[in-house]
Amino acid sequence: MKKNIKVLVIMSLILVIGFISTGCGDNRPVINVYNWGDYIDPSVIKDFQKEFNVKVNYNTFATNEDMYVSIKKGGTSYDVAFPSDYMIERMIEENMLEKINKDNVPNISNIEDRFLYLDFDPNNDYSVPYMWGTVGIIYNKEMVDDKVDSWDILWNEKYKGQILMLDSQRDSIAVALKKLGYSMNSRDTNELEQAKEELIKQKPLVYAYVGDEVKDIMVGEEAALAVVWSGDAVAMIRENENLEYVIPKEGTNLWFDNMIIPKTSKNKEIAEQFINFMQRPEIAARNTDYVGYSTPNYKAMELLPEDIVNSKVAYPTEEEMGDVEIFKDPKDFLKVYDDIWLEIKAQR
Repeated sequence: MKKNIKVLVIMSLILVIGFISTGCGDNRPVINVYNWGDYIDPSVIKDFQKEFNVKVNYNTFATNEDMYVSIKKGGTSYDVAFPSDYMIERMIEENMLEKINKDNVPNISNIEDRFLYLDFDPNNDYSVPYMWGTVGIIYNKEMVDDKVDSWDILWNEKYKGQILMLDSQRDSIAVALKKLGYSMNSRDTNELEQAKEELIKQKPLVYAYVGDEVKDIMVGEEAALAVVWSGDAVAMIRENENLEYVIPKEGTNLWFDNMIIPKTSKNKEIAEQFINFMQRPEIAARNTDYVGYSTPNYKAMELLPEDIVNSKVAYPTEEEMGDVEIFKDPKDFLKVYDDIWLEIKAQR
C-alpha cells in the first residue's frame, strides 16, 4: 500500500511539473524571418515581438543565391525574406511568392514613388521596398596613391594582396563586365567569356572574396581597396576617416532589396504585420541609422540626422550615380553565370 501511495505521489508530481512547464512555455505565434547579415537594428525585432506578442526566429544569408536555394528546398518555412530585385523577378516567375494584401500594409504609402512599380515587380504585388543603394569601390586614401575613378584599379598589380572582391556571383561578374564596357546583364557568351578571363587574371591580386567581414578588414586597414555595397561604405567611413567611396566612371549596379512573403509561409497575416511595422517612419529610420543603407521611406528621411540625409554615398544624385543598371534575372543564361563563377572560384 505504501509503495502504491509512493508511486501515486511521484506520478502526481510529474503531472504537476508537466502542467507548470506547459504553462510557462512560449506559446506565442512564430514567424521565421530571413535577411542579409547585419541588416536590421536588433532592437527592432525585440520591439515587434513585444508589441504583437509573437516570437521571431531570425536567420541570415550571405547571397541572393543562398537565400533562393534555402527557400526553394523548403527546409524552413520562412514567412518574410529580403531578396534583391533580380531574385524577386525569378521567384515571381517560379511562383514562389505570395501576393501581399496591401490593405494589411498601409505604410507602403510612406515609400517614394520612384522606388515602386519597378520592372521586377511592376505593381508591387509581391514585394515592399526595404533598402536601396549602389555598388562601388571603397579605398584607403593613406594606402592608395592612384586616382580611383575606374574599375581598372582593381587590376593594378601595385595593389596585389590588398584588393577585396565581393563573394557574390552577380556582383563580381558585373564588375568585370562594366570594366569591359558591357552591360552587367549581358547574355552574350563572348562578353561573358571575356569577363571570366578578366576575373581569372585578377584573382592572384585578390586578398579575399568577402561578405560582411569586408567592414572589419577595411576599417582595420588590412586591405587598400574593396568592392562594396554603398551602405557598408557608409558604416565603414563612420569608423575610419581614411576611407572614401566612389562609383566608377564605367557605371555600376543600382540595386533594391525588398521584403517578400514566400509561398512556404505559415503565418502570412503576421508576416504582413511585420512588413508594415518595418515601414513605420520611426522604425525605418532606426534601421537606416543602424545599418547605414539608404531608405526608400520619405517619412523616415525626415527623422534621420543631417549627416546621413546629406551623405553623397548613401543618397547620390542621378548625375553622381552616372550610368547605372538594375540587375535582371538571367533566366536561361543562369547556368552560364553559375559555370563562370565556379570556374573563377576554382582557380588557385
